[in-house]
Amino acid sequence: MLFFDPTMLLMIPGLLLGLWAQMKLRAAYGRYSRQPVESGLTGAEAARHILDRAGLRNVAVNPVAGHLTDHYDPLKRALFLSEENFYGRSIAALGVAAHEAGHALQHQAAYAPLQLRMMLVPATNFASKAAFLILGGGMMLMMFGMISPAMFAAVLPWAIGAYAVVAFFQLITLPVEYDASRRAKERLASLGLITQREAPHVSKVLSAAALTYVAALVTALLELLRLILIARSLSDNRG
Repeated sequence: MLFFDPTMLLMIPGLLLGLWAQMKLRAAYGRYSRQPVESGLTGAEAARHILDRAGLRNVAVNPVAGHLTDHYDPLKRALFLSEENFYGRSIAALGVAAHEAGHALQHQAAYAPLQLRMMLVPATNFASKAAFLILGGGMMLMMFGMISPAMFAAVLPWAIGAYAVVAFFQLITLPVEYDASRRAKERLASLGLITQREAPHVSKVLSAAALTYVAALVTALLELLRLILIARSLSDNRG
C-alpha cells in the first residue's frame, strides 16, 4: 500500500490552485455584486436584451435557487440564473447573466466545442462514476485483503481510461467558457448595457470565474497522472 502515498503529493498543486481560484472568484464576485450597474438593469433583463437582439426570444430566462448556480441548459434551451443574479442590478449580476447568454449564442451558432461538450456529457457522467467505483472499491477490497494487488492492477486501466474521458471533458470546457465570456463582454458593450468604465470590472468577474475551470482541468490531469503512476508501480511490483 505504500505506493499510494507518494502519488498523493501530486494532488497538492491542484488543490492549492483550486482554493486560490475560489478565493479569486469570491473576492471579485463579492466586490462587484455590491457595485450597482449604471444602466439599472437586472441580470435577467440584461440576458433578455442579449437573447432578443440575437433572435433567441424562445430561450427562457428563469431564476434558480442557490449561490452561483447560474447555467445554460441546452436541452431545455433556457438560462437559469441564481436569484442574486436574476434580480440583482450589479456589475457582477450582469456579467454572469451575459456569460450564460453567451452559451445560448454558442448553441445558436453551432459552436463546435460546445457541441462536442454536449455530446460528451453522458459519457463523462458515466466515466466519473465508473472511475470512482473502480478506484474506491478496488482500494477498499485490497486493504481488507479481499483482492490482490495483481487483481487491482488488472482493473486499474479501466479507471485510467474513464478518468481520461473526464480530463478531456475539462479540456473541452475551457474554450467553451472563455468564448462565452468573450461573447458576453462584446454584447454588453455593443448593446450599451454597461459603460466603458464598467467593462474592465465585468472582465475581472468573468476572468475569476474562468480560473475555476483551469483549476478543474489541472486537477483532472494530475489525477490522471497519479493513476498512471500507480498502475506502473503495481506493474513493476508484479515484475
